Amino acid sequence: MYQEQFNLSPKDILEKEFKIDTRGYRLKEVDQYLDLIIGDYEQFFKILKQYDKEKEELLDEIMNLKQEIRNLKMSIEIAKASDSDDTSKTISNVDVIRRLSQLEKIVYGKDE
Repeated sequence: MYQEQFNLSPKDILEKEFKIDTRGYRLKEVDQYLDLIIGDYEQFFKILKQYDKEKEELLDEIMNLKQEIRNLKMSIEIAKASDSDDTSKTISNVDVIRRLSQLEKIVYGKDE
C-alpha cells in the first residue's frame, strides 16, 4: 500500500553495488544513494508517527465505547430491576382487585 511512497526496497539497498574509482567508491554516487535512503526513512517515520497518532485516537475511542457499554449495561440492569418491581406491584394490585371482587360478591351476594 505504501510501497509506492518509498524509493528503495530492502532488497534494493542490500543489492546496491557502487562503482569503484582509483581512490575508492564514487563519493557523488554514494551521497545520492544515501540521500534516497534518508528520504525513505523520513517518509517511513512520518507514516509511523501518523499511525501512532491514529492508534492513540482509536484507543481513546475504544475506552469511551467500553465506558458507554458499561453505562448501558448498568441502565439495563436498573431497568430490569424496576420492571420486576413494577411486575410484582402489578401482580399484587391484581391480587388485591381479585380479593376485593370476591369480597364484593360475598357481601353483595349475602345481602340479596
